[in-house]
Amino acid sequence: MLLPAEVIRAKRDRHALAPAQIEAFVHGLTDGSWSEGQVAALAMAILLNGMDAAECVALTRAMTQSGEVLRWPDMPGPVLDKHSTGGVGDKVSLMLAPIVAACGGVVPMISGRGLGHTGGTLDKLESLAGYGVEPSHETLLAVLRDAGCAIVGAGPTLAPADRRLYAVRDVTATVESLPLITASILSKKLAAGLQGLVLDVKVGSGAFMPGLDDARALAGSLVAVAAGAGLPAQALITDMNQVLGHSAGNALEVREAVDFLGGAEREPRLLEVTLALAARLLCLGGLASGMPEARTQAWRALDSGAAAERFARMVAGLGGPSDLPRALQQLPAAPVQCDVPAPWGGVLAAADVRAIGLAIVALGGGRRRAGDRIDPRVGLARVLPLGSRVRHGEPLARVHAASQADAEAAVAALQAAVRIEANPQGPALPAPGAVICEEIMQAPPPRSV
Repeated sequence: MLLPAEVIRAKRDRHALAPAQIEAFVHGLTDGSWSEGQVAALAMAILLNGMDAAECVALTRAMTQSGEVLRWPDMPGPVLDKHSTGGVGDKVSLMLAPIVAACGGVVPMISGRGLGHTGGTLDKLESLAGYGVEPSHETLLAVLRDAGCAIVGAGPTLAPADRRLYAVRDVTATVESLPLITASILSKKLAAGLQGLVLDVKVGSGAFMPGLDDARALAGSLVAVAAGAGLPAQALITDMNQVLGHSAGNALEVREAVDFLGGAEREPRLLEVTLALAARLLCLGGLASGMPEARTQAWRALDSGAAAERFARMVAGLGGPSDLPRALQQLPAAPVQCDVPAPWGGVLAAADVRAIGLAIVALGGGRRRAGDRIDPRVGLARVLPLGSRVRHGEPLARVHAASQADAEAAVAALQAAVRIEANPQGPALPAPGAVICEEIMQAPPPRSV
């Protein structure tokens, strides 16, 4: 039996951990034989000294095997999924899953809740009355066979080692460890029994990785470790220097997603990142021979209404409203709504998107602590994109709040979070569709992370 102190000492002294040492750590996480202090000590040693590619693959595999690994018998197409590192207004999953399903893929999308200033896909979907994010396995299989997609939570049996490790990382300043982030994301995706994965790594003021170098490192690590664990994966680095789409907040984002699927309105940046990720997933799944064909398929699924139909079937199958018009009618609405007036005229040149996300958290649209309840009604709508020219007093966004006091605080926070310039200087402002920063399609050479 490997003693925890010996494993910790090895990483403390900058040695690569052997697979047996990594397996002992993961077993200790799962069965509780490693104490909180021992888990924290190894997490800090990994944060400070990194892991090479082989170590990270071994950690990911061991965490994957710490619980149930899902199997999908008799599915009509390849099993595919997408993961985003999170942002403000990032509702791509709500459209991407049904688009890929309408093109012949099967998407058991294991999603999470809001974290910090970023929104959570499960929180958004729970704005729909009756939508169940923890279905039985039988219900999940039935929905996947009928709709081709199901956006649900991980459940307690999927990669339980990661759940305990993340709880320790969250309170010991070790969340930022690149190998631990990589293993956390990929262990759950591997446990979901996927055949292809596309990764959306956000960069910018509203991203978990605000710097491009850090975003590149994370994207490269995810693609390399996924390949090492036998999962074909590609990554896009996409812009999060402004809210993605016109809304941010749970029910408001669901409304925008339904409008997007139905063709009522499709914000250009949101459309571009959705089609780009969907097309790469179709290529990974062998459902298209190349990007031009894949984009055409994805657009056809969206424009024909086939994706909207898949979304409606998924929502109904998981206990939500039986049709999209009813879903929109039943979305909760905030009692107080007011515009955010531009403090002066000019061009909307920049935004602190993290501050915008925190303003939504303050409204009740996110969590300060893990057990906090979400208010699905609150958030922002009609958010102007960067590059917009405004006059003094014209609306930059519309606040949806539970009280007048909350609304006034959000207006002040939003005004402070944006920069309006009469004659913007510096780098050119983004074009309406400028959202894809870089693409990482192949695993980079092995290196320490």
